[in-house]
Amino acid sequence: MRLIFMGTPDFAVPSLTALAQAGFLPVAVVTGPDKPRGRGQQLSFTPVKQKAIELGIETIIETDSPTSDELFSQIRELRPDLLVVVAFRILPERLFSFPSKGTFNLHASLLPRYRGAAPIQWCLINGDNETGVTTFFLQKSVDTGSVIGQKKLSIPETMTGTELYRSLSELGAELVVETVRQIDTGTVRTVPQDDTLATPARKITREDSRIRWDEPGDAIRNRIRAFEDSPGAWCLLDGKVLKLFQVDFEKGSSYPQTAFGLITGYTDNHIIIAVRDGVLRVRYLQLEGKKRLSVSNFLNGYPLSFPKQIE
Repeated sequence: MRLIFMGTPDFAVPSLTALAQAGFLPVAVVTGPDKPRGRGQQLSFTPVKQKAIELGIETIIETDSPTSDELFSQIRELRPDLLVVVAFRILPERLFSFPSKGTFNLHASLLPRYRGAAPIQWCLINGDNETGVTTFFLQKSVDTGSVIGQKKLSIPETMTGTELYRSLSELGAELVVETVRQIDTGTVRTVPQDDTLATPARKITREDSRIRWDEPGDAIRNRIRAFEDSPGAWCLLDGKVLKLFQVDFEKGSSYPQTAFGLITGYTDNHIIIAVRDGVLRVRYLQLEGKKRLSVSNFLNGYPLSFPKQIE
């Protein structure tokens, strides 16, 4: 079976690797164009392009326009039986309907929950204790196609967005291989999605990562862990952006609204912030333009008088 793999970020790399290891080496890879990265702004390959080169895949198509006539012509000339899509762009119907066995996508949620661009962040913000991955055949409406397979994953209370991202990329790779095997052997079975159970996972904005001090402590902790590494959940300290990392919530006495977001004190390892229904204990902080620091190092460079209000 001739398949083409379409993907760009590191989330897609385990799936490409697993396909090659399972004997389904793609005849081509479609990925985003090289982009300048780092301080020197040198052109860098996408993670998928780098892995494709390592795997010896000779045909690598770079595009930032999935709807272009050029891409469609290139795909048509390769005569694929199947397109496998992992963390790529939205495809036009003429492209995803061209292969004889169709086109399937890997999505980082248990569809129909969290249809959209940011399922990982939203399931953490909402405090879910379970998520998973889904493969489904593409159709016109985004993330609505018939489900081929799913795998579930429990979410520990301490799991961060980055950790969940990595876990789902590995779990997704297993499901991608299983799905290709089923399609290859003609044993694939699909189930339509129940649209009445659908929930959205819209694209994240900067404001979504802002800490809301009027929320319960659990909700604040969930928002912080959802954005643990990128872009970082933030608030304001003396008018400057302050990001908080590695936070524990300790449920306890209720505080008046005037105390929400009040730094009440610190230990060597934590600053303590009052919230609606207890306190947050924060291990690391990062002031705008500065590095992430432990509490003691932060206070050495930015002494605070307590209590101190943050917004």
